[in-house]
Amino acid sequence: MAATMLADDFKKGENGILKNFKAVSVGVVLVTLLAAGCRNCPVYNRTFYGDQEADVVIYGGTSSGVIAAIQVAKMGKSVILVGPDKHLGGLTSGGLGYTDAGNTGSIGGMSREFYEKIYQHYSKAESWQHEKLTDFAEKGYGRQSRRVENQEMWTFEPHVAERIFDAWISEYEIKVLRDEWLDRASGVVMQDGRIVKISMLSGRSFIAKVFIDATYEGDLMAAAGVSYHVGREANAVYGERWNGIQLEAFDHHKHYFHGNVSPYKVAGDPESGVLPCISTAPPGKTGDGDHRVQAYCFRTCLTRNNANRIPFLKPDNYNPATYELLLRELSLGKTDFFEKFDMIPNLKTDTNNHGAFSSDFIGMNYEYPEASYGKRREIIKAHQDYQQGLYYFAANDQRMPDDLRTEMSQWGLAADEFLDNGNWPHQIYVREARRMIGEHVMTEHNVLNKEAVEKPIGMGSYTLDSHCCQRYITKEGYVQNEGDVGVRTKGPYQISYNSVVPKKAECMNLLVPVCVSSSHIAFGSIRMEPVFMILGQSAATAAVLAIDEGCAVQDVSYSKLRERLKADKQRF
Repeated sequence: MAATMLADDFKKGENGILKNFKAVSVGVVLVTLLAAGCRNCPVYNRTFYGDQEADVVIYGGTSSGVIAAIQVAKMGKSVILVGPDKHLGGLTSGGLGYTDAGNTGSIGGMSREFYEKIYQHYSKAESWQHEKLTDFAEKGYGRQSRRVENQEMWTFEPHVAERIFDAWISEYEIKVLRDEWLDRASGVVMQDGRIVKISMLSGRSFIAKVFIDATYEGDLMAAAGVSYHVGREANAVYGERWNGIQLEAFDHHKHYFHGNVSPYKVAGDPESGVLPCISTAPPGKTGDGDHRVQAYCFRTCLTRNNANRIPFLKPDNYNPATYELLLRELSLGKTDFFEKFDMIPNLKTDTNNHGAFSSDFIGMNYEYPEASYGKRREIIKAHQDYQQGLYYFAANDQRMPDDLRTEMSQWGLAADEFLDNGNWPHQIYVREARRMIGEHVMTEHNVLNKEAVEKPIGMGSYTLDSHCCQRYITKEGYVQNEGDVGVRTKGPYQISYNSVVPKKAECMNLLVPVCVSSSHIAFGSIRMEPVFMILGQSAATAAVLAIDEGCAVQDVSYSKLRERLKADKQRF
């Protein structure tokens, strides 16, 4: 891992001296490194394994990548699933067990089949170790989550999701290579507008007829020279209302400070300095674009079942001052601290951000989309320290209200989850990173059903949902959040095939079902795990058809694609 970090750091992510090279031989890489004086660079210690070949190579073991791999295999083509993931399933197996499903009637294909497998698992008595099925099904969201009439279930434990993905992959005998990191500077070989080969920092390389980038970050897409955007576009770019900076948007009122909260170490005294994690930069103007992306967090699996509970521990770099804003928010009368401790089976939670100050580490992720692997690890570690510190603070700091501190001290990490990662989720919630600029850009006009799309391949339905993008100081001298938007769609909407393919002039054999071509606010709805699975299956179907037809992915016969998707019970 250290070798990976150093090699990638030398290349400075996408900003190094190799940035514009489409294809670089090993010899050129060595000459370049020598010229740069990097004689100790770990690239010299690579093992060169020889090329591995498949009809389709998928980079990224997210839920979308897993479903795409299975679809390729179902259609009779060879496939390799390779990526940095040690665990398959991305966020679906990484803590988001309280599914952001929206209108479940819009979910079809293997995405729906996944939730049917969840239902089948929890229909077995042995699956209920810490509570009874009847108890779960009779309270809270459990009443709606497990739908007997449709044989589907929308809440689940992280390890159950991972087991389903692993078993599915094994059933189709799909080759999976884990903990493999794309050489983002020189690991994508292009020829005549096509990706010929991709190489990992380990030295492994892969040749395919079609490639799929199923990562949350879009690293393969970027390394192939495909156009993309990071941050919020100005409203004027696509004629949108909800995309750019939203200083006056208080639709998700619970995620803003409602009252005068001082941002200063000594309340009301600017000379005392600013509390941690508050920006002193101007917030910008409503409607303008910026570089900011919505906040990340971990979807943590907690329990207060003592038989399965690990108490919150003080994390590295713990600083109580980081959580002073929580105390000030609580002093305004906040009473819903535990509202997003959403229950999943066996007395566990999928715990999400809730409130003006919560688990979202607002403003601390701007570098992540383009950062080197080493820098990303630092950002992820900072998010983990922050969120673990928040839990420890709420459960132990004597300044917390007694009732909240007492209740929080009863919670802890679930001892039977994430066993190889200290019971902490292995996947950070990358709500937004790069977004491709492809043949069609999905906008709020499509998501709100104001404008139809061509070549639909699936549906979304979730609220236009952006978490906060910044925490700033108002002109009156108080702290405020910005960027949290929640606008309901006008029912399910169609997603265009042209939003998962690059512009033809840029790459003719790549599909991108996660970092799809969309504006910031449209992506806020599209970015849900069931939709990523839908788009993964549809993209894989198109990949196979492109091979069969001997054409660019942009030129796949839509009538044939539509016919196959319908046969596979995709809904659109």
